Amino acid sequence: MDRDNQLVLTGVLIERDALRHTPAGIPVLDFRIAHASTQIEAAVPRQVELELACVAVQERAKLLAGAPLGAAPRLRGFLAPKSRSGNKLGLHGQIIEFKKGAKHATK
Repeated sequence: MDRDNQLVLTGVLIERDALRHTPAGIPVLDFRIAHASTQIEAAVPRQVELELACVAVQERAKLLAGAPLGAAPRLRGFLAPKSRSGNKLGLHGQIIEFKKGAKHATK
């Protein structure tokens, strides 16, 4: 089985839930980002606009809990179902950087 499952996406933080903790005490933050770009497909420019549900854990969750709405993170992570029985996907952010180039969280 191929194990590739990596996504890099830049967007704007548009929604953020309150920081919560798992029963084991691990900080978790659910949030949404909006993305807009122009991509080239079959030599034709295509406008892409989307919103994506995301989750961050541990230090990355704490980092995003303090980020203002409107902040522009670059997220690198993997896609996974939002629930065990669902088919809606969410991005699990593993590396989070902000647009000015300062790295705020790592793996």
